[in-house]
Amino acid sequence: MAPAKEDLPQRIALAHEWFTPRSTGGAELVVQAIDALLCELDRTPQLAALVDGESSRSGSWLSGRNIRTSPIQQLPWGISHVQQYLPLLPLAIEQIDLGDAELVISSSHLVAKGVLTAPDQLHLSYVHTPVRYAWDQMHAYLSRSALARRGVGPLIRWQLHALRQWDQLSAKRVDHLLANSRFTARRIQKFWGCQAQVLHPPVAVERFRWDAPRDDIYLCLCRLVPYKRVDLVVEAFNRLGMPLVVVGDGPERQRLEALAGPTVTLLGRQSQEQVEALMSSCRAFVYAGLEDFGIAPVEAMAAGAPVIGLGRGGLLDTVRCATTGLEQATGVLFPQQSVRSLVEAVSWFEQKRIWRQLDAAAIRQWAERFRPEAFKARFEATLRQAWTAHQSRCAVAASDPAGMPALQL
Repeated sequence: MAPAKEDLPQRIALAHEWFTPRSTGGAELVVQAIDALLCELDRTPQLAALVDGESSRSGSWLSGRNIRTSPIQQLPWGISHVQQYLPLLPLAIEQIDLGDAELVISSSHLVAKGVLTAPDQLHLSYVHTPVRYAWDQMHAYLSRSALARRGVGPLIRWQLHALRQWDQLSAKRVDHLLANSRFTARRIQKFWGCQAQVLHPPVAVERFRWDAPRDDIYLCLCRLVPYKRVDLVVEAFNRLGMPLVVVGDGPERQRLEALAGPTVTLLGRQSQEQVEALMSSCRAFVYAGLEDFGIAPVEAMAAGAPVIGLGRGGLLDTVRCATTGLEQATGVLFPQQSVRSLVEAVSWFEQKRIWRQLDAAAIRQWAERFRPEAFKARFEATLRQAWTAHQSRCAVAASDPAGMPALQL
């Protein structure tokens, strides 16, 4: 029998970094799934974010919703370029008043987990990543920063130092941390000194057809930003002389177009329908980035495509490597984030004709584990357990003071 709706409080707040048309990635899909679950439970949450550019936009899933925002909402270009106010964001998120909520849920990849809560409020935070450019990827970020090269590098370093201090401090204020992968949980332990429960994010696997005929094209699809390391994929296929299609757009596109050889095609941004068709027909999906989770590889597996990806980070939670046995494999993981390692993996995949030995139906069945319905069920169970434990703690705190050791005669 399903738990009664009354097991959860009536007043729930759901906080995210920002709601803008420019941000529609995996983090936003998680927020949307959590919001949908709470609405299904008749617990429509009070939404909160640093800025809101969605509630007034016709056609948005947030159209007409009441969203509490921070002072950044009123600053010039605050809605469209909120990240330009990075030094102010920790302070700004703390200005959003959620004191009327009994339960606060935050979806955080930067500062959302920093909303202020009282001891009698439960704060559960779903963490997509500790801030990459403030922690382990700071040096790589600074090496590519145009501002750092213009003489303000020391100021940026000081700002990131301050952000790290606040990031760790604010994590200690959260009652229950959820991580989107084991890799993210390890980073949370390393940087914040906190334990986090792993709950993989939802992936819309139902979008994809897995039983279509496959051709000899390899596919790489992602935002073209430096940390995705699409340059390694392009260079590897230049050396292999094999067909590669790259889908996506971003600041790296011009450099990648200059790097691409005759067998590499950059298509830019494509429609959802075109993406689904490419996923369903490619020989394999290639991914060289170090991801906290990585939704695109799971989408590829939902389309029946094996994944050739970096054997680090979130892909260790999602891809079952063929080198350990073909019976339940969903792809091939290469050990090093290098052109040579990727070339060796693709060459082995081709020489052994691995794509013919992997069952597309089995790959799709594995991807089904990440469907939105599974996420909602796991999240609801976690939420109820956390709320029950919180109520028990509050009951102990409100118990008869005569039982306190400090008052014993």
